[in-house]
Amino acid sequence: MLRVTKLTDYATLVMTVLATTPAVVLSAAELAERAGIELPTAAKVLKPLAQAGLVEGFRGANGGYRLARDAREITLADIVEAMEGPLAMTECSIHEGQCGIEESCNVRGNWQRVNDVIARALRDISLHDMAHGDVAAPSTKRIPVRLALA
Repeated sequence: MLRVTKLTDYATLVMTVLATTPAVVLSAAELAERAGIELPTAAKVLKPLAQAGLVEGFRGANGGYRLARDAREITLADIVEAMEGPLAMTECSIHEGQCGIEESCNVRGNWQRVNDVIARALRDISLHDMAHGDVAAPSTKRIPVRLALA
């Protein structure tokens, strides 16, 4: 089964809280409470989100976090990449020469196609969409699939 990590899921929750109050600076404790997660978890996800330039941190008595840019400009792909690194279904999806059987493997191209579809889907959903429950219409584009019968 393919799934994002719990930390990435929690990071998305924290980001949606920030997206619903874009002008307000919220402390890590306030974010944790509003997202329904533990404070250490909120603190843990905020660090890579800040490093990726998705949130801004402010120090001091009234410090906290807010989105670094408009929620419409932040995609799910941005959040996943901030938490997990480059989007890749397999190692060979993004890095050539990382596999010992690459010379004889005939599946790399198809894994790259799958990777591209998933990356496109994540880029098509903004943080604004997530925070406001907007559901995009399903794509009408069909991906041709060939099945070999044994």
